[in-house]
Amino acid sequence: MDNKEIIQLIANACDDKRAEDIVALDMQDVSLMTDYFLICHGSNERQVQAIARSIKDSMEEEGIIIKRLEGYEQARWILVDLGDIVCHVFHKEERSYYNLERLWGDASKVEISVGHNG
Repeated sequence: MDNKEIIQLIANACDDKRAEDIVALDMQDVSLMTDYFLICHGSNERQVQAIARSIKDSMEEEGIIIKRLEGYEQARWILVDLGDIVCHVFHKEERSYYNLERLWGDASKVEISVGHNG
């Protein structure tokens, strides 16, 4: 399974928990730390945790190892590190504050398709 297929699986897992504004960025030309970011947000802590748990469960079903999961308890910004792909699951307020899409504005968007988000 290639990274774009994995990103789509992650996007689906986020969408299953009604994550909002799911965006995937190709980081290969702008960062040495990872190849892709997937960014989304939930409207409260419980939803943010559910989104991160959904990502974790869907990756484990595919045999994909999660290298790190940080921020789960606070549920304001959960980072799910898969190595080549890093997922940022934000609480809505934190997402607008940190604005990773603007910070990494040179990264191109990756086409993903999700149910209720587009």
